[in-house]
Amino acid sequence: QVLFALNQTLLQHESLRAGSLQAPYTTEDLIKHYNCGDLNAVIFNHDTSQVPNFINTTLPPHEQVTAQEIDSYFRQELIYKRNERMGKRVMALLRENTDKSFFFAFGAG
Repeated sequence: QVLFALNQTLLQHESLRAGSLQAPYTTEDLIKHYNCGDLNAVIFNHDTSQVPNFINTTLPPHEQVTAQEIDSYFRQELIYKRNERMGKRVMALLRENTDKSFFFAFGAG
């Protein structure tokens, strides 16, 4: 699975660099929608997690299953668990400093 993931990541980066594959959005798109208060246009129409997508329709069926498993693993480890850790740290900070004000910006660029 590691070799498969590395190979798919390399192929994706080579395709992006060669111009034969384009990301569905840019960082500027995310910032614009964030500033305009309409992230739904980006979040629900595209995957904004920056996790490489290993699934593509040119893979044989057994490799598509492997790709789906890897996508799920990365999403769980790199997105959901990270968000949970950040949330716990923020809550601890707020609980320990009830007399202070804080401003947090997550994923804004």
